[in-house]
Amino acid sequence: MLAKPKILLSWLVLLLSSVNLFLSSWIILPAPNMFLLTLAVGAPEVSPWLLLLNLLFLLLSFFYIRRRKIQRLVCIFSLIGLLICGWMLVNIPSTQMQMAKAMKQGLGANYLEQIPIQVSAKMQTDPFNLVNFFWGIPLGKIRHQKDILFASPAGFPLKMEVYQPPEVGKYPAVVVIYGGSWQYGNPHANSEFNQYIANHGYTVFAIDYRHAPKYQFPSQLDDVRVALNFIRKNAAAYEADPERMVLLGRSAGAHLAMLAAYQTDAPPIRAVVNYYGPVDLTEGYKTPPIPDPIHSRAVLKAFLGGSLKELPNQYQIASPINYITHPLPPTLLIYGSRDNLVEARFGRQMYERLHDSGNTAVFLEIPWAEHAFDAVFNGVSNQLALYYTERFLAWALFKQ
Repeated sequence: MLAKPKILLSWLVLLLSSVNLFLSSWIILPAPNMFLLTLAVGAPEVSPWLLLLNLLFLLLSFFYIRRRKIQRLVCIFSLIGLLICGWMLVNIPSTQMQMAKAMKQGLGANYLEQIPIQVSAKMQTDPFNLVNFFWGIPLGKIRHQKDILFASPAGFPLKMEVYQPPEVGKYPAVVVIYGGSWQYGNPHANSEFNQYIANHGYTVFAIDYRHAPKYQFPSQLDDVRVALNFIRKNAAAYEADPERMVLLGRSAGAHLAMLAAYQTDAPPIRAVVNYYGPVDLTEGYKTPPIPDPIHSRAVLKAFLGGSLKELPNQYQIASPINYITHPLPPTLLIYGSRDNLVEARFGRQMYERLHDSGNTAVFLEIPWAEHAFDAVFNGVSNQLALYYTERFLAWALFKQ
């Protein structure tokens, strides 16, 4: 009587182990389309869970499954999954060491000593913490305001969200610009990050901008510049210090952050943080990634209004890499080696240009990370990125 349930359970274990292997495989496989891109983004970030599941199925294959063929398959699937997840996890310490070295090379060996003790005491103590991975990174209390209208270009309402520390005071400003191929998104994106940063002593302004293809470049840049002027004008109302401001963006938002900060008439900006942002739109059009899940050339056409052949000057003007002609704010660049939307080579080129021109820059590369890796806030890659981002912010805004 018990044979049939055991057989059914054995088949179920085989099915689940194959699904888990499928998910684990996206830690190393490039995604050919948007659906699979979601898996490729998420799989590395939840790899400890995938590793535990692979281990569970392996143990079940030894101690529970009696059918040799099923046992062998479950064992093979689980071992392959374990190897994939294990490869990634064992590389965390070496990646952390490389990132620590890059920070010291870019900011100086003693950059941490320039951060006040009361600021550094609030920061994450470890680049990666398993407790935070399983239970979540504590966000803390904040004050939060939504739907703050800052401009209405051509009647289009642009709003921002403001995240403030729990106590009344005067704090450095972090202006956050969301990504989304310049075509979608809203200021509420990555709200966990904004809450975390605000709780650690910053006023965070998450701003909006008009979207392509209805509104094409430079509309988005104009909106960011208007937002910066609004923030500076109204800084006191939001307990922000307009002379201590950092721009932080993700993907398309990082592109806009760099462009806004690198203009010769930009307001005083202490630093820029670029999470996997496009920096050279001309070269990005010429050599799109393979595979290309978002159809990069179509995205660029929608943003700029035409192809590279039709609008070569627009591609030049819209590329931050072409603005390294004068002293620029310190720049932190964070990219994933497996990014198939904005390849890490562009971030590396940007870093080299900044460094060679005498500007302060740091380039951090996460070997297993895909585009938008920080969508999983407590994930492996975001913990590493957050650890060094908050140190960079503290160095730029609090250094003595």
